[in-house]
Amino acid sequence: MAAMVRLLEETGTIVETAYERRNVAEQERLQEFAASVKVQAWFRGARVRAYMTHMNKCATHIQRRWRGFLGRQFFRLYVKNYVLVMKLNFFNNQATKVQKIWRGYYVRKYVFNYYSRKRYLEALVIKNDIIRNELDEYSEQQAQSRRRQLEAKEKVTQERLARKYHYLISTTVIPGVFNSPFQPYPSEMEYALSSVKPLVHKRRSIKDNPYDPAWKSYGHELPKPPALPPLASKPQGPFRGPEEVQMQRYKAFQPSLRVATSFTSLEHAREQMKAEEWVTRINDDIFVPFTKREIKYDPLLHTTSNFGHPSYGTKYFREEFIDKHVTRMVSPTDPYKIYYMPFKTLVPPIPVFDKLNDTYSQGQV
Repeated sequence: MAAMVRLLEETGTIVETAYERRNVAEQERLQEFAASVKVQAWFRGARVRAYMTHMNKCATHIQRRWRGFLGRQFFRLYVKNYVLVMKLNFFNNQATKVQKIWRGYYVRKYVFNYYSRKRYLEALVIKNDIIRNELDEYSEQQAQSRRRQLEAKEKVTQERLARKYHYLISTTVIPGVFNSPFQPYPSEMEYALSSVKPLVHKRRSIKDNPYDPAWKSYGHELPKPPALPPLASKPQGPFRGPEEVQMQRYKAFQPSLRVATSFTSLEHAREQMKAEEWVTRINDDIFVPFTKREIKYDPLLHTTSNFGHPSYGTKYFREEFIDKHVTRMVSPTDPYKIYYMPFKTLVPPIPVFDKLNDTYSQGQV
């Protein structure tokens, strides 16, 4: 019982002591936790660092072995190539020596041989003489060819000039400028003028131009263009072509019918036509007496008719269209105006004195 009482008396101190101890333990628990964390962190760091050191040592060992293997392999290949290059250089030097010795021997024996060199030079001199002669002949042929071409060109130019100045030729009454009476004989130009024909420019026919007013007179209808034709650009003044200027300056002589033909040319042509028709006439019909003919007699036109016996030569078998016998005329007031007149077999005499100092213009055809 006494123990019980003593225990009860000490109970308050036990509770206080336990409470104090609990408080102390609670205060030291955080320090102990921090200390344990620090110990664990250090231990784990030491273990990881030791592991990393071990791994680095293993990796270094592996890399050292692998790099040593690659280096030894590369060194073997380098030594092999170096030895091959040394052998090639040695063989090249030996080949150069062999070639040097052989070329020296060949040159001393064949190239720089005095007698063979002398024979070669003599043959070369002869060959040079032959080539030089051939070149001289070729140059002479070329010079002759150029001379012939130049002569042909000069001849064409001379003939062109002679045709251009053909109007300066001498006549029976008046000598030309190239046939001076003060010289013993005419110049070469006079003979050239007499040996060529005058330069006559071709004129475009009316039939070639469908827009000419005379197109209808030949039985053609004037076509209707879809649009107006373009204006032809004609250069003015010194920009004209030499052919056009020459054609305008030296117009061809166009004589009238009275000068060009005879007054009785129509009668002579008719008589010649009759004679040719009579000579070339062919009649294959067999003559049969009138009593044995089965067809009715057809009298000839030149022997009989309903109006009597006409004289010979009044009937012709060729049709004539008098309305188409027209002449192309140019208006004297307007040179661009063209009109047509009936054909005339007789024309008035030529007014020589009226056109003494004028150029020839387009007259009657």
